[in-house]
Amino acid sequence: QVPLVESGGGLVQAGGSLRLSCATSERTINTYAMGWFRQAPGKEREFVGGITRSGITRYYAESVKGRFTISRDNAKNMVYLQMNSLKPDDMALYYCTAGAGLNEWRYWGQGTQVTVSS
Repeated sequence: QVPLVESGGGLVQAGGSLRLSCATSERTINTYAMGWFRQAPGKEREFVGGITRSGITRYYAESVKGRFTISRDNAKNMVYLQMNSLKPDDMALYYCTAGAGLNEWRYWGQGTQVTVSS
């Protein structure tokens, strides 16, 4: 079992910021690359950002580059997604994920809702 528990979602005005958190286990944070995906109503789930196990390499979707930052704190078993300059298009259910690599996502959390009002 790979626990992934997201929190930090909520309602924010366009231009505002939110920080999502993902709590996991020591084994998970020390074993896997971590990432965030999102899914808006009627749309496919899409990649938002990923970070390698070491934390050295990070990847982002073009749509969030320069606005979102993914980070991890292996000592606290936590992964974060700092979201700035939020837009209505960012509104979605955000999922934390873990996997063997940045294209091998295997485990998923339940999601946290982000709502952006215009």
